[in-house]
Amino acid sequence: MSLPPNRLINETSPYLLQHAHNPVDWYPWGEEALEKARAEDKPILVSIGYAACHWCHVMEKESFEDEATAQLMNAHFINIKIDREERPDLDHIYMDAVQAMTGSGGWPLNVFLLPNAKPFYGGTYFPPEPAFNKPSWKNVLQGIAGSYKEKRDQIESQANQLIGHLEQANGFGINAVATAPDGLFTKETAESMCINLLKTADTVEGGFGRAPKFPQTFSIRFLLQHYYFSGNEAALKQACLSIDKMIDGGIYDQLAGGWARYATDNEWLIPHFEKMLYDNALLLGVVSDAYSLTRNEKYRKIIVQTMDFIEKDWLSPEGGFFAAYDADSEGVEGKYYVWDKAEIDKLLGADAEVFSAYYDITERGNWEHSNILHVNRKAIDVAIEFGLTEDAFLEKMDACKIILLKYRTQRVPPLLDDKLLLSWNAMMVQACCQTFAATGIEKYREMGVKAMEFIWSSFRQPDGFYHSFKNGQAKHPAFLDDYACLVQALIHLQEVTADASYLDKARDITEEVIRDFSELETGFFFFTPANRKDIIVRKKEVYDGATPSGNALMAVNLFYLGVVYDLAGWRNRGEKMLLSLEQAVIRYPGSFGVWAGFLQALIYGIPEIALIGPNFRDLHLDFLRIFTPLRVFQTASKPDNRYPLLANKPETSAPQFYLCKQYSCQKPVNEVDSLVELMKNV
Repeated sequence: MSLPPNRLINETSPYLLQHAHNPVDWYPWGEEALEKARAEDKPILVSIGYAACHWCHVMEKESFEDEATAQLMNAHFINIKIDREERPDLDHIYMDAVQAMTGSGGWPLNVFLLPNAKPFYGGTYFPPEPAFNKPSWKNVLQGIAGSYKEKRDQIESQANQLIGHLEQANGFGINAVATAPDGLFTKETAESMCINLLKTADTVEGGFGRAPKFPQTFSIRFLLQHYYFSGNEAALKQACLSIDKMIDGGIYDQLAGGWARYATDNEWLIPHFEKMLYDNALLLGVVSDAYSLTRNEKYRKIIVQTMDFIEKDWLSPEGGFFAAYDADSEGVEGKYYVWDKAEIDKLLGADAEVFSAYYDITERGNWEHSNILHVNRKAIDVAIEFGLTEDAFLEKMDACKIILLKYRTQRVPPLLDDKLLLSWNAMMVQACCQTFAATGIEKYREMGVKAMEFIWSSFRQPDGFYHSFKNGQAKHPAFLDDYACLVQALIHLQEVTADASYLDKARDITEEVIRDFSELETGFFFFTPANRKDIIVRKKEVYDGATPSGNALMAVNLFYLGVVYDLAGWRNRGEKMLLSLEQAVIRYPGSFGVWAGFLQALIYGIPEIALIGPNFRDLHLDFLRIFTPLRVFQTASKPDNRYPLLANKPETSAPQFYLCKQYSCQKPVNEVDSLVELMKNV
């Protein structure tokens, strides 16, 4: 029987609503909870997670649903639940604190704070009984409650030291420079980044490092771009190996399309089954790059299948995109996705044997006595074994997958996290542009345009953009990543639609970012705007992790828009941000992937390309299909003096490409192949 609801019942976050009937007296983050902690002089327990998090569910079931544990929490603490996806600023602050204290982090994140919100102790998952070399959650609660009463001075000293550490760490790797000197970066610098990245590569199973393995899309994109610039075959081989292994692995949903967040093993077989919008958006982008560069039809098929999945499962009625699918269904991780051999045999009949040979289906299973579909043999080899042509074999596999997918839809599905996040939606708009450019499928461009209309009508409020949207309600003022991703999405939309109004919007938003987020001393940007009052530290994020850092994106955006509008101050600021991180980017390109791509593009030259003239559609599409790393690209039916690249060109009866550098343009050409030849000398 459901317990009476706590204060989370009025929230819109699916994660917070999951805890709305816990016996714990949960508060959402806000002044009510913080004031109560101050008034009663109680420590605060902040518990952070997200709707698709498996171990968050485990700890809820074991501890937060337990009456005795809840009584202990309610008696001694002010308990606050936070959805990390709604408040990434708080998650960053308290995750950094826990990592400083323990050397590791993750979710659920459980942090104990003083009434002034300064952290003094924390960890991740705690079991109900001592296990995994961890104390029980009850023991932690009792220990903290006792220490808070008996060792208050010591706790406050520790909290102040932690805050000092967080403030000091905020400047890591950032050395302010006056200007970016000409000729500083060389092709040898780009080669050094490639070498340093390939040192971490798994040349057998793809990807980088050891398990758990994350997609690292920025590293793959860097290698694709490095091959384009330098012809380095090792870079292309590792990039395509990584993509191929992820496509064939269990991390990819072989039936419906779409990627899980990461693999727990080196072979990409065993996923952490949650599916996140941002991962799929970023992977669609890098697979589109690979398709544009190689024209491997396997990549086009994956683009189409994954875009079909997103359109069917994550496209909201308003045109935006939902956030995620849970890892669990019916309380069991991965249950929705795995198979018994008996199920396969019954559903596929005579075709079960060949299907099982290709997708590694066995009686004993390949994961916890069940089977995760993955490809571990070449299609041609299995086809020959069963006396089939490769085309006939692949047709048979597709027919089998349709049968299994139809059956799978009858299972209890994982929870859909149906909130919409600005940064993730902007990433998906960019993915729509990239998939359209690579494949020419008009529907993808239309999805991107409609999603941007939704963003503008729903996330934009009179006082600025907001981060989260659900049930007609926008919540939480937007963060740097929201704005940075939005600007980049607008730039991509302009490139695929030839609608310059997107650039004007991007410029206006960039001016807002400069006004509200800038750190004047360094030229970098804080994660939160200046008027955000409920945080203890304004952090600057520079690492490119699972998602790109807002600072890296803003550096690229400033450079691009600086060229479009001839704003030298913006161009220089983007370059100076990069120069401040130069040594870290060169040494650790895997942790600074977007920065590394920007640096490499600057080294080899960023072309300025204008396509001007009537009836430009066919040439426009032809240009979009080719693989071109970072470039500035504008299209118009006639010259337009509002934009330097489009200004002062002669009106012609046919469209022409202009390749320029600092607005000085070469003789125009009227074919993409001719433009490609010119770009080789940029």
